[in-house]
Amino acid sequence: MTKVCSKSLFFNHSLTGKALLIIILMFSGFLESSFAQKPFKIVIDAGHGGKDPGRPNKSGIKEKDIVLNIALDLGKKLKNSGNEVLYTRDKDVFLTLRQRAKIANEADADLFISIHCNAFHDSSVHGSETFVYGLHVSNANLNIAKKENDITFLDEHYQETQESFNPSSTESVIGLTLMQEEYLDQSILLASFVQDNFRKDLNRKNRGVKQSGFWVLHNTYMPSILIEAGFMTNPNEGAYLNSKKGQTEISNSIYDAIIKYKKAINYSDDFDVKSNNQNPITYKVQIAAGKRWLELKSYNFKGLKDLSRIKQGTIYKYFYSSSKSLTEIKKKKKYARDNGFPNAYIVGFENGKLFEVD
Repeated sequence: MTKVCSKSLFFNHSLTGKALLIIILMFSGFLESSFAQKPFKIVIDAGHGGKDPGRPNKSGIKEKDIVLNIALDLGKKLKNSGNEVLYTRDKDVFLTLRQRAKIANEADADLFISIHCNAFHDSSVHGSETFVYGLHVSNANLNIAKKENDITFLDEHYQETQESFNPSSTESVIGLTLMQEEYLDQSILLASFVQDNFRKDLNRKNRGVKQSGFWVLHNTYMPSILIEAGFMTNPNEGAYLNSKKGQTEISNSIYDAIIKYKKAINYSDDFDVKSNNQNPITYKVQIAAGKRWLELKSYNFKGLKDLSRIKQGTIYKYFYSSSKSLTEIKKKKKYARDNGFPNAYIVGFENGKLFEVD
């Protein structure tokens, strides 16, 4: 009996030990999968496509073809450096704006990058600009947004899917809820890197980082930018955009901006870490500029405090407040406008260099 009992006891201990071992192995596997690196996921959206050729121009070049070439080249570079890349389209097909946003949202992407080319009735206009979503009400930005949003009307199911949103209505564009606000700082950070690379590396005219009501940016729930790489209606720039050299150089600049962005948000190749605490941009509200030096006292600036000043050439520029948060500095801009500086606007400083935000 003792022997039998002993065997039974040994058998029970063996089962318990095996069970514990299995649990430990399962838990360690769970931990390993939980902490395993997730590749940085980027959705690249080549604008237009299929029955939508893009912005019209006299030269006859097609925006949809230019941006697809840039998107595919950019995606190849990103994949080769270990990123996960999804395309909204990788061939000449038509997609609605809703379909493009859905692809990015269902993928739970880390970035959404929409690539476009610009057009204007004045062929002398040139340069690149990058947009983030925001309620910026300048007529120029609203007009660009409405033209890019026109793709919605090419969707036969527009009436069924778009509810009451009218992409050609100024009221609809302004009235959009700022669902992207959570990601606005990161979007502006990436957009500023793109524009900086275009200016430095490609010697393109920098038309700035801007906010506007693009539908596809409004409905993607991650840091998102829309790049207008240049004007097809400008003879020199149009030829550049339509060339293999130009398309490769543009994709190189966007690629480098994404790599810089990943470092700026403290993304590690070993862990999936995202932090906004490493934002290298400091935002301020510019309230005045002129050749006259003024002492930074509140009585010189209608009672405002937290003042700073720089000199560029012969011009002194004066600033109110300072913050790493764009949301916070927007409140300061409103305060400055309400207190005697109606033309106050936001600027950013990165590594000591000034750029306009709005």
